[in-house]
Amino acid sequence: MEREEEGARMHKAEFDPSEIEYVSYGGEHHLPLIMNLVDQELSEPYSIFTYRYFVYLWPHLSFLAFHKGKCVGTVVCKMGEHRSTFRGYIAMLVVIKPCRGRGIATELVTRSIKVMMESGCEEVTLEAEVTNKGALALYGRLGFIRAKRLFRYYLNGVDAFRLKLLFPCPEIHPSLSMMADRVESHGHHDHIAPEECPEHHHIS
Repeated sequence: MEREEEGARMHKAEFDPSEIEYVSYGGEHHLPLIMNLVDQELSEPYSIFTYRYFVYLWPHLSFLAFHKGKCVGTVVCKMGEHRSTFRGYIAMLVVIKPCRGRGIATELVTRSIKVMMESGCEEVTLEAEVTNKGALALYGRLGFIRAKRLFRYYLNGVDAFRLKLLFPCPEIHPSLSMMADRVESHGHHDHIAPEECPEHHHIS
């Protein structure tokens, strides 16, 4: 019985949120980590050119989460002009299953949104499957609204919600700033490709 309790404590400590290290994209050595994580957790394949499109043009919007040297989560984003609006876009968000529910996904997204906000973005968008309650709940907590339903958006025929976060928003800014300053966390996995490609968001 003591061994079982000790094992449970060790397993819990192994994924203690305080042990998670967050770093911004640091160069080519991080690219295989992002690719392996996305390929491992998500169903739709992406070429190396898709990854490089994001991390080479917007490296400061990509972050990785490490636990004891292992990459356990990542977020990849972009920003730019879109129909006269300077907009941020969450492209890929993944957290491995054993580490979900620990605040990692929320922290990764919050860090990217904070950079977008400081860079002058007026809004942030993404697409998420209508059946993905975890992702919808996560982004809802961060202040995203459901702007549009996209029918049969994904290759598997599932509909998507286009989610949008508008700046400036007095109710949103304090929460994002507090989360970024406290380096809080919450877990899930999801992803999106460039806007021209099908996208997913998955959370457990």
